[in-house]
Amino acid sequence: MELEFGNLLAVCAVAFVVPLTLGLAPRVRLPAVVLEIVAGIVVGPDVLGWVSVDEPVAVLSLLGLSVLLFLAGLEVDFAMLRGRLLRLALVGFAASFALALLVGLLLQMAGSVKSMVFVAVVLSATSLGVVIPVLKDSGLSASRYGQLVIAAASIADVATILLLSLLFSEESTGTGAKLFLIGGLAAFAIAVVAAVVAAERSMRFGAVLVRLQDTTAQIRVRGAFLLLVGFAAIAQSLGLEVILGAFIAGALLSVLDKDREMTHPQFREKLDAIGYGVFIPVFFVTSGLRFDLDALTESSSALARVPLLLLALLLVRGAPALLYRGYLRDDRQTIAAGLLQATSLPFIVAATQIGLTLDLLSGATAAGLVAAGLLSVLIFPIVAGFMVPKART
Repeated sequence: MELEFGNLLAVCAVAFVVPLTLGLAPRVRLPAVVLEIVAGIVVGPDVLGWVSVDEPVAVLSLLGLSVLLFLAGLEVDFAMLRGRLLRLALVGFAASFALALLVGLLLQMAGSVKSMVFVAVVLSATSLGVVIPVLKDSGLSASRYGQLVIAAASIADVATILLLSLLFSEESTGTGAKLFLIGGLAAFAIAVVAAVVAAERSMRFGAVLVRLQDTTAQIRVRGAFLLLVGFAAIAQSLGLEVILGAFIAGALLSVLDKDREMTHPQFREKLDAIGYGVFIPVFFVTSGLRFDLDALTESSSALARVPLLLLALLLVRGAPALLYRGYLRDDRQTIAAGLLQATSLPFIVAATQIGLTLDLLSGATAAGLVAAGLLSVLIFPIVAGFMVPKART
């Protein structure tokens, strides 16, 4: 079968034009991810009809989602998740999930969804990949406030991905069997860590890595993608979600990659360049192509769900930040932490696609959730930035 690359060409063109347009208009404080999805909606089947999702686009989009979750896992600093910080993050997520279950129950009673637990999982996530750049750009990632937000977002990312894979995988395996499979995946991860640590003790092996890391071999980058694809493939073969395998691969690399400042300081930059320069934009533009605009606009009630779902995100993830008042410096930081916690989009996009496949929510609700996620990325980080000014340099 001969593959056609016309649709992929259009997707790549949109991915190129969006950041260039934002770069030419620096006063427009709009996250690129929002405009990428909106542009995908405009050129997609529901508006102009210029581009559709075919096999090449679908494959690169899935790779983009996997790389996005891989890089999110790479951002998790496990050394930071301890003591009072870990307790606050865990209690905050527990409060979020309890509120999310209440919102899910209301939506289920209204007939918008078939599983209140599924909606609770979707609403409980935070976009770690969006939050960390915001904190880094403001010079606050190492502050008390920044560390708490990153810890809370990390817990939310890990927990929601695990819950989604455990409870709502597309495979029909029971929950007990899935727990066993996740345990097997974790055991494999531990075995990989042990093998890599043993290899790192070999001076010859380490010297070869250093010698090949900046040549055309790019051995560390190849190793990272071997880890990503390997864990994604294993997760899929076990009947778990690919995103779980991708996230675990990134978290595993975060644990293993301890001496990056000493021997390979450009390694993370290379992974970011490949991820955000190639694969991830394809995922977001394709998410726009798949966005069911007709379902969202077919009735006023469907459209009215968007602000309600945005409010639900703010309530579920923002309200538990009140628990941080005794830890943070002032109420402005507490409010800003709540706003950043309520920022969520990539997980919503991925989860709603699974929900539609499993017939757990309507097309209108799925589109409403993605629209609410778009607005959260557009509004909440900007407001949080005004609440907590940039650190002085």
